[in-house]
Amino acid sequence: MNIQNQLSVIHRSGKPYIIYKSKKGFDLYTEFSKKIILNNKNIKSFLSKKNKKRFKNTDLFIGFFGYELLNNLINIKVPKQKNLNFPKGIFYKPEKIIKLSNNLNYNLKDFKSGRFKININKKTYTKIFDRFKKKIKCGETYQIKICTKYKTRSKINPLDFFSRLSRTNLAPEAFMIKDVNYSIISCSPENLITKKGNDISTKPIAGTVKKTKKLNKKKALSYFRKNLKETKEHNMIVDMERNDLSRICKVGSVKLSKKKIVEEYKDLFHYVSLIKGKLNKNINNFDIIKAMMPGGSVIGCPKINTLNLLNNQEKENRNIYTGSFGYIKFNGDMRFNIIIRSILNYKNISEISVASGVVVDSNANHEFNENFIKAKALIDLFK
Repeated sequence: MNIQNQLSVIHRSGKPYIIYKSKKGFDLYTEFSKKIILNNKNIKSFLSKKNKKRFKNTDLFIGFFGYELLNNLINIKVPKQKNLNFPKGIFYKPEKIIKLSNNLNYNLKDFKSGRFKININKKTYTKIFDRFKKKIKCGETYQIKICTKYKTRSKINPLDFFSRLSRTNLAPEAFMIKDVNYSIISCSPENLITKKGNDISTKPIAGTVKKTKKLNKKKALSYFRKNLKETKEHNMIVDMERNDLSRICKVGSVKLSKKKIVEEYKDLFHYVSLIKGKLNKNINNFDIIKAMMPGGSVIGCPKINTLNLLNNQEKENRNIYTGSFGYIKFNGDMRFNIIIRSILNYKNISEISVASGVVVDSNANHEFNENFIKAKALIDLFK
């Protein structure tokens, strides 16, 4: 049986599985021997497991932390909000890993869906925008991300969606989870943590521009460099994530490895930097997650005060959005993304959450439209 057929057989069996982008293709994780549903009480013990020197390639936990769980980890309370009662975090212990190519040929177009509805219209968005603009001018925050959600009742085939998405919008942190009662499909571009031994890095993305026929990668870079708002936003997020790394890294080791480059995606260009550092001795997994999550580029700056402002404003739970997906190996190495550009399908409801940054030079109409640009590649899958 070839690898492509193996994927089809696993999918049809109904068994849970996970697909995660690798350097040469995708890794398929399956045959789970453990499933750990995380909550505020067990997350610390989960992250405090001691590292092993000898381990197999399946000696890891793979899964996600939701937004609310990560807030509680740093003692930020999320007020009672409208929610789907979706788990705060789930991790799986795989017993089998299969290497897949980038070419996922699984096409069914088997789904039922209504029209997407946005939870915040332009008028409401502008009111929130103006309120946060005042907070910025008062010095309570320097940048803040307003989250909007697109939702519809639906019944989808997640592998079909993920296969089509990977062909049209292949992203370096793309992943898919298929479990019995939910699925997540993501084309996340943003790496939050890559840790190997004592080396750790993060790749903040701050800056977005819509692709057009006249705008190529070189011109996009020129646009970002000349745009004061995009430059300010990017610099603030880089400084924040550099500060987050500095809390767990050796003095003087945290450095910009790649500064302000452009990455290209289906509907947009992103402004990206890469920051690297060397971990202090005796830093454990719990210390790393607590220092780096939630990722600053999808929250705002400064992190703690901005999280409090966001949580008191937002009426709906973010669920997985701006949480983090990835794995922790039994030797302590880890890789985590930021969960953006994702579809959560639960209880026959599909939701797509997006956010754009507000700084003192921002324009409400531009930021509202930017949110739709970010969601478009996912909404198009339902057509």
